Amino acid sequence: MGDKLVWNKRYEIGVEVIDKEHKKLFRILGRLFDFRQQEEKSQWVCQEAVKYFKDYALKHFQDEEEYMASIGYIGLATHARLHRNFRETTLPALERELEQMDYSENAIEHFLGVCAGWLVGHALVEDQAIVSGTVPERWERLLPEEEQAVLGQVIVSQLHNMFLLNAQQISNCYGGEKFGNGIYYRLIYETAEKKRWEFFLIFEEQLIVSTIGGVIDAKAKAIDAMMMNAARYTARQLIEYIKEHFPSLADVEVKEEQLLNYEQFHRIFEKNKPQCSLLFDTGKGYFAYCMMTSDTFEGESGASIIIENAMNKVEKYLSQNKAERAAASEKKKVLLVDDSEFMLKLLQQLLEKDYEVMTATSGLSAIRSITLSRPDLVLLDYEMPVCSGDQILEMIRSEKEFANIPIIFLTSRVDRESVKKVIQHKPQGYLSKSLSPELIKKEVDRFFNNDGNAGSDKKE
Repeated sequence: MGDKLVWNKRYEIGVEVIDKEHKKLFRILGRLFDFRQQEEKSQWVCQEAVKYFKDYALKHFQDEEEYMASIGYIGLATHARLHRNFRETTLPALERELEQMDYSENAIEHFLGVCAGWLVGHALVEDQAIVSGTVPERWERLLPEEEQAVLGQVIVSQLHNMFLLNAQQISNCYGGEKFGNGIYYRLIYETAEKKRWEFFLIFEEQLIVSTIGGVIDAKAKAIDAMMMNAARYTARQLIEYIKEHFPSLADVEVKEEQLLNYEQFHRIFEKNKPQCSLLFDTGKGYFAYCMMTSDTFEGESGASIIIENAMNKVEKYLSQNKAERAAASEKKKVLLVDDSEFMLKLLQQLLEKDYEVMTATSGLSAIRSITLSRPDLVLLDYEMPVCSGDQILEMIRSEKEFANIPIIFLTSRVDRESVKKVIQHKPQGYLSKSLSPELIKKEVDRFFNNDGNAGSDKKE
């Protein structure tokens, strides 16, 4: 999680009362971000900040729904459902955890991760749709609330049967927010007619250690390959248990299983529409369950596991996770923004050894990523569709907190006129996509080696 939460003009919808309330919510959460970094914490101060955030959020939801009703917004019912879930399920569950954990560091991290992620995503997607008069597509395939409630009860029941956990459902609209150190497990099923179902089970690491780890090794403090393999089969058993309660899943057969990192999971989640997306607090750690269905899914895969390579793949996955976390605090952060999955993968593979790499496929996801985790450099595709690279640059620089983030454009156009257009926006530099991967990496290295002042040397 980033060190602060700051407001961006991109979140404005042009309705004064709504924008004013959004800014206030960001400021309240921003104070909590500041508070968690203070060594001398006052639980009372934290309690008051959480209470203030909750009270103001509820007032905002009411005002926003009244405004939507006044303009006859067609998406009011869906929007109000998201508010209701956050108001009646998510916030109360997060408050209970804070109280039960005496406002511990983990509990505050959970609260901030879920609330900040929800608020940013909601402002960028659902709230922007109010003024455009559209209904966001992300939630259009959700199961009816009654079916989701049954599914949530089935999962809570099975978690209790397996581990005697008294889990509570926090959200039925989990938006892919990051919570703690997670294991992202993907199961791909197919029907006889080749209809594809995907199940994502996200375990906070401490949940696996305290449940499965307690059975395998009572003294375990960190997840290992044996625990991870046991968790895989536990996840499969959970899916089989769910299938028994839902006839539509009766004939699906597992085709593939994968282990993902957060970036891979988030890219898949952003591009597809879940039928359900549930978040639980088990009392031992967080757990999320997402289900999607389609005839085809856009390509994105993690570490694919088969019987012959299972142990090796799991050990490699855990080793990579550990190494990435150990290096993350020391590595510079680079945000890659490009609508091409091929280009993102190429650049990520190129840079991830020496840098902490984040990715975004649109202007909206770029702003969200910058808000939650400020990068040290942005490599930005100049020819982005919908919201172009120069527009994204303008959005970033319009905010005082983001204005000094270095940005280097990536462009496929190197003719004189195109280069003049790029230069007029005064980026730290620009690089041609026709350059070899090694030269692009060399330029990024040179930028940081020169304390971020290498942008004057443009490469054609």
